[in-house]
Amino acid sequence: MAMSYKVRFWEIRERDNRRKAYEVRWTVNGLENSESFISKGLAESRRSKLITAARDGEPFDTRTGLPASELRALKQRTTWYDLAREYIEHRWDRTPGNTRRTLADALATITPAFVEPGSAYREPRVLRRALYSCAFNKKAWRGQPCEEWRTALDWLRRHSLPVSELEDPIVLRRGLDALCRKVDGTAAAATTAKRKKAAVNEVFVAAMERGYFSHHPLNGLRWAAPEVADEVDPDCVPNPAQVARLLTAVRALPGRGPHLYAFFGCMYYASMRPAEVIHLKRNQCRLPANGWGLLNLKGGVVTAGKEWTDDGAVHEIHSLKRRASKATRPVPIPPVLVRMLSEHIQRFGVAADGRVFQNAAGNYIDFAAYSITWRRAREATLTLEEHALELAKRPYDLRHAGISFWLASGVDPAECARRAGQSIQVLFRYYAKFLAEARDHANRMIEESMKQWEAPDGGREGA
Repeated sequence: MAMSYKVRFWEIRERDNRRKAYEVRWTVNGLENSESFISKGLAESRRSKLITAARDGEPFDTRTGLPASELRALKQRTTWYDLAREYIEHRWDRTPGNTRRTLADALATITPAFVEPGSAYREPRVLRRALYSCAFNKKAWRGQPCEEWRTALDWLRRHSLPVSELEDPIVLRRGLDALCRKVDGTAAAATTAKRKKAAVNEVFVAAMERGYFSHHPLNGLRWAAPEVADEVDPDCVPNPAQVARLLTAVRALPGRGPHLYAFFGCMYYASMRPAEVIHLKRNQCRLPANGWGLLNLKGGVVTAGKEWTDDGAVHEIHSLKRRASKATRPVPIPPVLVRMLSEHIQRFGVAADGRVFQNAAGNYIDFAAYSITWRRAREATLTLEEHALELAKRPYDLRHAGISFWLASGVDPAECARRAGQSIQVLFRYYAKFLAEARDHANRMIEESMKQWEAPDGGREGA
């Protein structure tokens, strides 16, 4: 929204043979605007009002020609539903498919709560699906929704609150509370609620920038989000011996097991994200006959869903997380992973595009496929006590285990963060307990060194 203080007014122009004969004219940053009235008195009143706004220091919108206060009042008659759709329309083309899906999920959750008091659609699941799959999916706007969805969306258009109501703390809390619940009313995971709130916050920020609000409605709101357990739980992180048992179990499984042995090895020994492992190509791997190797990571493959991508593909290739599009991240790998990858490439070859890991059809490794294999490996090798602790419950726990092992080995946290592809702030937040262990280890080393220098000979025998 472009605003300007360069406003000029002309005298009222009278035009014969017109019902609204009196025309008020003015320019904003050189662009002409006009409004017509039946009587000269109404025209003079309107001109006077515009001149007063300009003298009071209000900027004028270059597109509509209206002063900021009038534009804001006009916009606040817009409903939340229309505002959310406007946001999706403006954001869509510069947003990857996975993020589009996340935004649609958040807006489909909060929008049914931003309706007139006492209103509730009779089939909440139908409304939720219509919002997620149609209303907030710009790709679906090309066609017509089914009758069931059209009925639900027509109801929402009639009952959606105007933007002006969204500065009411009671309304805002009702919406934020909805982010913490599933459609059936049960509590959603704290991480899910946090992710959805972040998406909704973006909509409010964009709305404020576009003149719908004079301030951010959520700022200063007293509302407590569910606590998210950021720290990695040491009880869930396998130690090196447990990882070795799990990887051995993976290799022994029939079917996909041998093919995914090195896949899971990358997640542990190089602390790679699954998306990065899926994208790994042969030309990114330095695998010497002896010693340490190197993986030069360049991106990741994310499952977005064909409904959310421009080309209808299920997967998208992204840059490294929170990195520029051509950024790379070199990760040294120990000899054990060098051998695993070398043997994997020798046995299974690489995909047509050079990817190290592929499914039977030569396509990307699917989340469901490697998750099933991991579950079977856990069932085959973990004890009842380890199952009760939910040890290595998810494949992603291998990445946590790898980073934790680096820290426990005394590797500098900054180097751990660099290899893992995350900020030092994130490392300290997620791995606080393991950092404490590393500090204790460092303290013992420092204390031992101090004792040597406090000895009578200053720690130098034969001096």
